[in-house]
Amino acid sequence: MNVAMVLGLSVLVSGTTSAWAQEPIKDNSFLIEEAYNQEKGVVQHINTFSRPTAGDSWLYTFTQEWPMPSQWHQVSFTLPVQQLGGAPESRTGVGDLALNYRYQLVGMKEGPVAVSPRLSLLAATGNSKRGLGTGGTGLQANLPVSWELSSRVVTHWNAGLTHTFSARNERGDKASTNSYAVGQSIVWLAGPRVNFMLETVWSRSEAVTGANRTESGDSLYVSPGIRWSHDFKSGLQIVPGLAFPIGVGPSSGDRSIFVYLSFEHPFRHSR
Repeated sequence: MNVAMVLGLSVLVSGTTSAWAQEPIKDNSFLIEEAYNQEKGVVQHINTFSRPTAGDSWLYTFTQEWPMPSQWHQVSFTLPVQQLGGAPESRTGVGDLALNYRYQLVGMKEGPVAVSPRLSLLAATGNSKRGLGTGGTGLQANLPVSWELSSRVVTHWNAGLTHTFSARNERGDKASTNSYAVGQSIVWLAGPRVNFMLETVWSRSEAVTGANRTESGDSLYVSPGIRWSHDFKSGLQIVPGLAFPIGVGPSSGDRSIFVYLSFEHPFRHSR
């Protein structure tokens, strides 16, 4: 983080005492899904970019979230673009598209807890022969729970399952696969416009190793991060963020840089 960024963040933090009347940053986590659906009449565009500190691989995702028609229901899609490996044999292309639906089960009324179960259809849009997709249609369920411990500390909890029907490896072998993930994050609201975060994610994923054969592997990451917002009178909110996922346990030695950028704005007047 350079000197200019540090100075800018210092100004934001020092100026937050009188700004607590503003709505704080709320639905902009990185690796953990928060349980707040989009408000009526507001759309969000989310960009992420991650790259290991070793090697030339990278992953970019674009997500767009819409209330349908109110905060009770939310639809969204996530489109990944990735590069695997480096020159001269690098593979770059679109991954598997996710079509998502979330229901605001808890959290429409004032209270410290929000719950928004999600169900996603994973379309096999990536090229499995090049390692860019699973090669099969998948279903994913995730249960995000958000709990405000105080006006300055918020925690988020996730538990998810993904099942892929007839996944394929690069040789064309087929098998159904399952993946599991749990995660937790804690967010300190240093101010309504500056938050510090610590996210932890564990997953167990199966990969196709032969016809009707799979092999599972675990991963575990701890990711410190920071996010801040720029709010405009038009209702536009821009939220940049930066995190550094660190592999521990089965992922020991892995290091990545994660960059986040969100644009949220009204698309019509709420009533």
